[in-house]
Amino acid sequence: MQQASSGYLKGRIRREDIIAAAAALYAEAGYHGSSLREIAKRAGITHAGLIYYFPTKEALLAAVLERRDADAVERLQLDIPAGLDYLRHMVALMEYNLRRRGLVDLYVRLAAEAVGADHPAHEYFDRHYRMARDHAVASFAVLGERGELRSGVDPAVAGLSFIALMDGLQVQWLTNPDRVDLVGAVRIFLQDLISVEL
Repeated sequence: MQQASSGYLKGRIRREDIIAAAAALYAEAGYHGSSLREIAKRAGITHAGLIYYFPTKEALLAAVLERRDADAVERLQLDIPAGLDYLRHMVALMEYNLRRRGLVDLYVRLAAEAVGADHPAHEYFDRHYRMARDHAVASFAVLGERGELRSGVDPAVAGLSFIALMDGLQVQWLTNPDRVDLVGAVRIFLQDLISVEL
């Protein structure tokens, strides 16, 4: 029994090594610019060894995205009620991202590649953006109902703009981190829309 448990643990560790190698290469070269052979080399295994765990390139991409989601569940906390607490949490998420450049880079590259409907991550990002927009719009709507949204601000436009700003700022920050204040820009944007202290 102990030998089987040890084998299972080694398999899980190997799988995690492959996913980490794939995420790093996707961040450098994008999904289309990455090969299973290069990922296997970086993970320290043979191509056949990688295929044992991930029979297709798409299966490995799915595992990388699942890992990102598992990591993000705690950070995103989409169960936070819509409103000011959610917006504050999103600012904290941007602060967290400052210390996770590799994950931000991976996200930005894959999101850009996945705009085409034929990309294997297209559905993932379509769903991701829909959920993010819906939660942002709901948060601004709640603030509007409480009288905490500035006059004339449309919650639907504010929510869409907020998500677009966060992603756009991440691209600019990756390009020139010393000149782009990721968190400061998000705070200023939100404070201009709401009448309460962020």
